[in-house]
Amino acid sequence: MEFESLSLANEVIEFDMIGLGDDGAIDIEHHVEDDDDYISVDNVFAATAATNIAATVGPQIPIGDTNLEPYQGMEFESEEAAKAFYNSYARRIGFSTRVSMSRRSRRDGAIIQRSFVCAKEGFRMEKEKNSLDGRVKRPRAETRVGCKAMLVVKIQVSGRWVVSSFVKEHNHELVPPDKVHCLRSHRHVSGPAKSLIDTLQGAGIGPSGIMSALIKEYGGISNIGFTERDCRNYMRSSRQRTLGGDTQILLDYLKSKQAKNPLFFYAVQGDEDRYMSNIFWADPKARTNYTYFGDTVTFDTTYRSNRYRLPFAPFTGVNHHGQPVLFGCALLINESEASFVWLFKMWLEAMSGQSPVSITTDHDRVIRVAINRVFPNTRHRFCKWHIFKECQEKLSHVLSEHVNFEADLHKCVNLPESIDEFESCWSSLIDSYNLREHEWLQAIYGDRRQWVPVYLRDTFFAEMSITQRSDSINSYFDGYINASTTLQHFVKQYEKALESRLEKEVKADYDTINTTPVLNTPSPMEKQAAGIYTKRLFIKFQEELVETLTYLANKVGEEEITSVYRVAKYGDIHRAYFVRFNSFEMKVTCSCQMFEFLGLVCRHILTVFRVTNILTLPSHYILKRWTRNAKSGVILDEHTPDLLNGARESLTIRYNNLRHEALKYVDDGIRSPRVYDVAMSALQEAANKVARATKNDGRLVISNGTYKEDLRWNNEATTSYRDPQTSLQQSSSKDDHDRTIEKLTRQLDRAQRKCEVYRSNLLSILKDMEEQKLELSVKVQNIKLGMKD
Repeated sequence: MEFESLSLANEVIEFDMIGLGDDGAIDIEHHVEDDDDYISVDNVFAATAATNIAATVGPQIPIGDTNLEPYQGMEFESEEAAKAFYNSYARRIGFSTRVSMSRRSRRDGAIIQRSFVCAKEGFRMEKEKNSLDGRVKRPRAETRVGCKAMLVVKIQVSGRWVVSSFVKEHNHELVPPDKVHCLRSHRHVSGPAKSLIDTLQGAGIGPSGIMSALIKEYGGISNIGFTERDCRNYMRSSRQRTLGGDTQILLDYLKSKQAKNPLFFYAVQGDEDRYMSNIFWADPKARTNYTYFGDTVTFDTTYRSNRYRLPFAPFTGVNHHGQPVLFGCALLINESEASFVWLFKMWLEAMSGQSPVSITTDHDRVIRVAINRVFPNTRHRFCKWHIFKECQEKLSHVLSEHVNFEADLHKCVNLPESIDEFESCWSSLIDSYNLREHEWLQAIYGDRRQWVPVYLRDTFFAEMSITQRSDSINSYFDGYINASTTLQHFVKQYEKALESRLEKEVKADYDTINTTPVLNTPSPMEKQAAGIYTKRLFIKFQEELVETLTYLANKVGEEEITSVYRVAKYGDIHRAYFVRFNSFEMKVTCSCQMFEFLGLVCRHILTVFRVTNILTLPSHYILKRWTRNAKSGVILDEHTPDLLNGARESLTIRYNNLRHEALKYVDDGIRSPRVYDVAMSALQEAANKVARATKNDGRLVISNGTYKEDLRWNNEATTSYRDPQTSLQQSSSKDDHDRTIEKLTRQLDRAQRKCEVYRSNLLSILKDMEEQKLELSVKVQNIKLGMKD
């Protein structure tokens, strides 16, 4: 604190230079003394404590009219009663109060005078600016305007407090009654409210849901006495108090995992030793999974993982079998906007800075703001099933009066094929049930572009069905984590969930490889798809293909090289879809947008392919992420360097990584003579490159804008190498010139052919390794199934 002292005769007045009278700050008292008093600075929390006490017990108003206005000479039983009365008066009028000055007795140090002022009294002094750019690091809105309104009370010989001065007039507009609960001095979480918050929090309800329950319980938000921000702060402090040191169990687990594998990523918001807010982690498998299936992500905060009621928030996606796959996890003690921003930044860092195409979250305003800041180019969707769950709470009276409303709402959201159709259906639904003025329905209608399917079909979400709930949402840890799970038990359950999901993925791989799909048509396209897609995805594709037998496609227009087809089901021709087909470039789109939404070609496009004699699927309409080989090949090439950057920070880590990679070649190379020869050749080539890099200090020379190895150390192409520049200088004729160029060209050709052989051998090894890995997984699965039988 900075104070400026001013001596006047026998008085010393100390003025607050910082001006902490704004939302979220602590009010500091100014102290005044005269020749009978001495200086004594109160604890800075005294005013806040007195406010809380007064708000709890209620104001002790003198006998008479409770709407009484303060006047000079009014008496109170105590200083706290005077403060509570002035705060109650301020609530009725529409302003916030704070303690401004006090005077103490020099004899015993007791307070003999208090001044209570409008929170807009005085002016904020200029704060210390950032030394780099001359600006305040976190500027805040100006709230003090020099208001003179105040109430001064003095203690009498009798021990009662009397009003010695009262200024009524304000120099600013007052707050209307429906917004007065937002003023700082009138915001207080009462005992009964705390009990209700604790109960609802224990049931797994978040801040928004708790505030909705409180509004209903108290008959309006203005009657609660605090804001959602206060509710979140109380929930956070309650978690921190209850949590204690048990988070050390989780931290020790994360540290041990990272020590075993430097690619294990974890981060803690705040100081691990003193104050901890949130925790995030992602194991190497989760980070690798993201490189294959990170196009769409679900961030789920609906779990309440343990007895502390901390939200457990996993990042999940969908693998090539349509199963949920993990991309990272978080435990959230603080659910503020800043916390979500921190979490999303940490997750993005762990995923090599590659933002997803789309992300699905709970219907939460704070999460939406954070996503817009961290993922500005990612399509954000609210989970409609969470919104339907909110509907049961927000429209409980409607559901009890109208048994068909919920079914009608689901149809209105899920069935429309166009935006116009949805808008018409929604308007009709709202009018039919007389809900045009319902506040919550107006709010979700305003957010319709983020949860109604017809607005989202142009973006990939990997969702198998628009009308049924996706398996990836809120299901990865189902059956392993619940409200009674402690942090100590959580670690064990987390490991079990990972093992279970891995086993299910291996089982799906086994079923895909060892079961031959039954073909329902003689179509070459069906046979092609059976050999490409995983079992589940093929079944979905087969459904679409078989349905084409009941659809008709008629050409209705032609624009240059693009034909437009009207596709409709036989007997239901009024519901038609329009397919645009460019046969020259083999590009096709459908008005249903199933390919854009799911990544599989729809029955309408397949119908057009049938009538135009397209017998096989064009390769660009087969997404690798849905195929049997989704995780094969060198798919990590463009992401692996980023993942490994964090693992190359010390000699020890580099030594361990190189030793680990070298031993893998040894293990693989002894399996057969052919693999041994290839591995030995690859190791010798690598040894030569390392030797050149060591001798040349890793430097590269630039040739035609491309980085190449320095030719001075390139002795692979020929055993007897001469510097080209020296040869050219020594040549005395054009023939020598040509012979030298021809020789170098032959050497270059041989080197290129050798590189092709190495590349082919390496890809062959990688393929063999993938097949052996898959065979081993299948054997393990067979053993497990046999043990279960």
